[in-house]
Amino acid sequence: MHYERKRQHMEASMRRKATWGLLAVTVAWGATFIWMKQAMDAIQPEIETYGRTPVVAALVGGRFLIAFIALFIISKEARTALFNLELWKGGLILGAILLAGFITQMIGLDSITPSTSAFLTSLYVVFTALITTKITGQRVTRTMILGVALATFGAGFIEGPPHLSWGWGEILTVICAVFFALHIIYTQQITQRMSPVGVTSTSFLVVTIGSLVVAFLSGGKSTFDALSVVNNEGVIIPLLCLGLIGSLFALLLLNSLQRFLHPVQAAIIYALEPVWATIFALGLDMTQWTGWIAVGGGALLVGNLMVELRQTTAIEEE
Repeated sequence: MHYERKRQHMEASMRRKATWGLLAVTVAWGATFIWMKQAMDAIQPEIETYGRTPVVAALVGGRFLIAFIALFIISKEARTALFNLELWKGGLILGAILLAGFITQMIGLDSITPSTSAFLTSLYVVFTALITTKITGQRVTRTMILGVALATFGAGFIEGPPHLSWGWGEILTVICAVFFALHIIYTQQITQRMSPVGVTSTSFLVVTIGSLVVAFLSGGKSTFDALSVVNNEGVIIPLLCLGLIGSLFALLLLNSLQRFLHPVQAAIIYALEPVWATIFALGLDMTQWTGWIAVGGGALLVGNLMVELRQTTAIEEE
């Protein structure tokens, strides 16, 4: 009995650490909104000349190449992972899903408003719950379902009601939400069986190589010109921040800690990203305060608190 209580206490402690760690991930991701916008604003002429897809692929590839090089330098485990076939298999799955999510989201954003993109992307919380139940058989409680609903509403409406017309932009963004849900679920499975650092290293390289392939397939003869945007003034600093904080710090922390939480609980925490993005944007005068910020942010916070408190209560009752 004493051993069982000690084990439950240790698990509860790890869940709390994971919750705070993933909250830090959302802060980093919220900041990436600012850096990506700064980078995109600096290369608008190139986007108009070469097209959005190859230029976006260049930015995504540059971001993950920076993250890979930094991790390769600081971690022996990351270096040895490159000679491990199992870690390459895990990295291929996570990297391919991540790449597909990023690319479809950015292409979709070309023809829809940011608020619509935020709402449709936030559907990954719903998809995580549905896919988790279908594939893994993990139970989703009524409290989690309500938390999912509040998180989806909050993330989608924090910038105001989205205006849907269901063109290709909307369809691609829903597809991106499916990929992000799959990334959460497969991260849960893979990092429980493999080294989180090792699989982070291989997945970064997969995204980098995949981005280059996308750039060459979509850019044609102007691919090298599109790739050169990473050297533009106004791009280098945001890209370094995206690579070192948005990818290296955030995904390494995510891959190390998410395995201690239910996938749906993790997805609800991740939905807090637009709250931080809005706070940063307000601080930099990149957006204006509206009542929707309070409504959306409040719904997100209530959804997270409700699920976290319910989980804590359930653990104490065991």
